[in-house]
Amino acid sequence: MARKSIDKTIVLKTAAQLADTEGLEQVTLAAIAQRLGIKTPSLYNHIDGMNGLRKDLALYGIRKLTEEITQASVGKAGDKAWLSIGTAYVSFARQHPGLYEATLPASIDHDIQAAGDTLITLFLRVLEEYNLKEEEALHVVRGLRSLVHGFASLEHKGGFGLSLDHDESLRRLLETYLKGLHR
Repeated sequence: MARKSIDKTIVLKTAAQLADTEGLEQVTLAAIAQRLGIKTPSLYNHIDGMNGLRKDLALYGIRKLTEEITQASVGKAGDKAWLSIGTAYVSFARQHPGLYEATLPASIDHDIQAAGDTLITLFLRVLEEYNLKEEEALHVVRGLRSLVHGFASLEHKGGFGLSLDHDESLRRLLETYLKGLHR
């Protein structure tokens, strides 16, 4: 029987798929090993136990979120860039609910902080057009992240029971936030 070619990326992608389909709580070393068709101890060649996996999954998720937001904002500026960023953020949370949850670890270490700072720097670059002071810009970023996280979380938990178009609600929410930014 040929040996399976498994590396850290395959382990992380498998963990992310498991998180997205079954929930982050269901991501265990045994479940990942079963999906990969290997014995659980073999995972230790690629990850540093469950704590290491949680950290690696958070980093993987933050980097994927940053990539998707970067792609959404390319070639756009000002309000169009912000609308694209907000929509891409929620889209990521919709498509990858478990991985998105993994990006919000209970404890943050240096590596996770650095990955998060990359995302914040992207937001701040888009805000340069608004000529805000650094502290004001950080408040705007915090506000936007709160809006899109709240929207994504409510949507994921079934908090929008009315038969209104979710994308239309998101667009209106983001546009309202932008109007406040222009004041």
